[in-house]
Amino acid sequence: MTDILDEIICDCSGTTKAKINQLIDDGKDSFEKIASATGAGTGCGSCDVLIMDILAEKSIEAPIKN
Repeated sequence: MTDILDEIICDCSGTTKAKINQLIDDGKDSFEKIASATGAGTGCGSCDVLIMDILAEKSIEAPIKN
């Protein structure tokens, strides 16, 4: 069984969910920044929604700063 973090999100670039999560944790917190760092979302476009979903999940997990 494949670990959920090892799940390939972008088939074109081979980018995994773990890689995207790490990039978000490192401050690459937009679709454009992730695409630039990995090439994910710049090919066929089928992963765009998945990347946006991960970004949304991570923003919900992050504490709100005042």
